[in-house]
Amino acid sequence: MTRYLSLAVTAALAAVAGLAFQRVFGLGPVVPVAVVAAVVPTALSALLSGPRKAGRPWPLWIAVVLTAVAWTGTVALTVLRSALGDGTFPRTLREGVLGSWKSILTTLLPVPAKPEYLVLVNLSVWLAAFASAELALRTRLRALPCVPALGVWAVALLLGVDGPASNLPLAAATAVLVGVLLLVRAETETEAETGTAPKWRPVAVGLPVAAVLGALAYLAGPVVPVGADPYDPREQVQAPPPQQRDGVSPLDRVGGWLLSPDQVLFTVAAGRSEVVRLAVLDRFDGVTWSSTARFVPTGSRVPAGPRPRREHTTGQRITIRDLPGVWVPAADRPRRVDGLPVVVDPASGALAAARPLRPGQAYTVDSRVPEWSADDLAGAALARDAEARAALELPWGPGATRPPVQLAEFRRFAQAATRDAASPIQRAAMLSEHLKRYARYDVTAPPGHGYRQLDYFLGEGRRGTPEHFATAYALLGRSIGLPTRIVVGFDGGNRAGGSVQVRSGDVMVWPEVKFDRLGWVRFNPLPENARRSNKNDAVAAGETQRKLEQAQKNAASQQRGPGPGRTPQKPVRKQAGEHDAPTPWWVFAAAGAAALVFAYVLAVLLAPALRRRRRRTGSPAERIAGAWHQALDHLSDVGLSTARTLTAHEVARFGASSVGEDARGHLGPLADLVDRSRFAPTRPDPRAADQAWHHADRLGRLVTARAGRVRRLRRRLHPRSLRDRRPS
Repeated sequence: MTRYLSLAVTAALAAVAGLAFQRVFGLGPVVPVAVVAAVVPTALSALLSGPRKAGRPWPLWIAVVLTAVAWTGTVALTVLRSALGDGTFPRTLREGVLGSWKSILTTLLPVPAKPEYLVLVNLSVWLAAFASAELALRTRLRALPCVPALGVWAVALLLGVDGPASNLPLAAATAVLVGVLLLVRAETETEAETGTAPKWRPVAVGLPVAAVLGALAYLAGPVVPVGADPYDPREQVQAPPPQQRDGVSPLDRVGGWLLSPDQVLFTVAAGRSEVVRLAVLDRFDGVTWSSTARFVPTGSRVPAGPRPRREHTTGQRITIRDLPGVWVPAADRPRRVDGLPVVVDPASGALAAARPLRPGQAYTVDSRVPEWSADDLAGAALARDAEARAALELPWGPGATRPPVQLAEFRRFAQAATRDAASPIQRAAMLSEHLKRYARYDVTAPPGHGYRQLDYFLGEGRRGTPEHFATAYALLGRSIGLPTRIVVGFDGGNRAGGSVQVRSGDVMVWPEVKFDRLGWVRFNPLPENARRSNKNDAVAAGETQRKLEQAQKNAASQQRGPGPGRTPQKPVRKQAGEHDAPTPWWVFAAAGAAALVFAYVLAVLLAPALRRRRRRTGSPAERIAGAWHQALDHLSDVGLSTARTLTAHEVARFGASSVGEDARGHLGPLADLVDRSRFAPTRPDPRAADQAWHHADRLGRLVTARAGRVRRLRRRLHPRSLRDRRPS
């Protein structure tokens, strides 16, 4: 009887250890799996321990074979019952045994209770229960049957680091069960040695003592000092590469949505109106905006972002109507999603569905919406972390070899708009206010947000959709050091019963700037007439957004100090009637003339050097032709006006007569090389090109000695020196 009692305790130990996986999957999915996996192998071991050969149990190998068969049948009928019906049982079982641990480590906790993931729980608890039962039957070491359950604890703790809930009650229960097992096995050992019936007094006294020790462990657990953060194996496992979630960017859908504004995309049932975020786009390649989100699966939880000083919670019940794509709308920042399988970007909190959204899908999302006051924004500095540095990039564009001319124009535009800004929040707010007044809102404006489209929007069209205002703000902000990104979302809607219908015309695009310790803060560069007209059923802009815009205005209007490293200048008081004297016109004329002269001299001095450098590059034939053109430039210093009607050897004879016979020794071989490179059936080699340039360089020295440096400089300053001679 005591032997079977010890088996019951080992089964309870294995089951409690299996319940520790609640931090991975939640308690509900784990309970039936752990209980079945603990009871069945223990019962099988008890059946095989019946009287045989003087009470000895069956051989171990028989128990191992039978438990393997029993586990396969049990897992097929319980955890993998759905896979058994659709014929995917072998593949799902293999994935569960070999790869479930890695999938769990690359999924945000709690992990979805997929059958292939729960196979790991079932297998771990089954092996622990079987090993504990066999150790209890075949050995006399009192504490040894506890070791397999502790192994399950180790696996559950490693996979459940940073998971929700607490395993402290289970740990206290484990301590009680270990004490009970030690008492029971001690009584079993006494019974075997004396051959008498067991005496239950020690057990009856020891059970309350074990319960008290477990209660003390439960109460002392929260106050036990911990010296370091727990080891997290997720830091050692590389997450799968990001996948292309949607073939069409939400930013590219904005123009079409605005032209058909009455299409109901989804409905929201909530206690208060909030701005709904759809997609976060933080990477710009010169043509399009895209997302660098590294989406990972999650059961329901979304990691928290930077913790603001103030925030409020909101719950939303969202039902999909005609929203295309995979991006899942939610208020920023979501913390929990139920009812829809999603993947999440831990950095931004953006949500995406595993498959394209379908009409009728509904889910609930709990969010914590940050709030900022004017004091928070006024004293905030710009972020300087890796994410912020990436949000300052202004790429030239795909295949571009030089920066686009629009970048300098954007920088001048942004600097002029924020000329008097004394703090980062003033710079960001002034840029937003300037765009509100600068351009008009027009849903019929042609879409596009590349450099050329935004240059047209800012320079000529000056009318656009939220796409133009937000992307223009983002690029202008980056040009003056503001780390920016853009977000596509929705604001407002039409009330219908107890919910709000969010339509295509409610789409918004807004820029965000990252501040130190505050995170990403939204700005609104849209004109006031960009909001939809107020109808009887229209919902106003979110209360949080209105408070944020007012806080930004208050923070921007505050007087800021001179800042570190700046010395305030005392204003100079002017006497009554004293005015600044205007600068004479001849000062500007003289400065302009000097600038033109300097630019001309610089051009005529640099042009020959750049031309020479270009001629020395290319194939051997091109280099030989370049050496010949360089020789013609040298001969022009001694009177050669044109070479279009002269052959190469006629040019050589002219050089010999004008420079001297020494020039013939270089012009003759150079002329031969030119003729062979043009008319010979074989192509010249690099050695011939090197010889051609050797002759051209030596000819230049002879011409300098013949014509003199003054004459060559005078010719160099002539405007025709800017023209590249390309004789035939």
